[in-house]
Amino acid sequence: MRFLYGADDLVEGWAGDAADLVHAAQQRFPGKPFCLVRQWILIDVVANEGKLSPADVPPMVIFAHEVVQDSRRRFEPGHWVRTTYAVSQPDQCMFETRSTVYLLLGDGYRKKATLDVVFSLHP
Repeated sequence: MRFLYGADDLVEGWAGDAADLVHAAQQRFPGKPFCLVRQWILIDVVANEGKLSPADVPPMVIFAHEVVQDSRRRFEPGHWVRTTYAVSQPDQCMFETRSTVYLLLGDGYRKKATLDVVFSLHP
């Protein structure tokens, strides 16, 4: 699928040690589960028609080809993950949903897609 593998806007993620990023997330979001991912795409969800989400929730999701570590062990290392909508993105290396902080290792891409495309994504 061209969406997954075609180049778009490059976004810098965390270039340092993963343990340092985990520590930063635990300081910023004490007690909140985290999921380290790499080979990720930040997707700005665009509407075909109608409203996507409440005005205070950014219509963004992350699709990651590789889970490195999930603190709650919901996702096995090496598997892919697609998040729910963001509730915040405090910096380029952290993406917060209601239940989890996704920690973005290495560089990724920023793309636009409709919700239909987002729900069809898998590696």
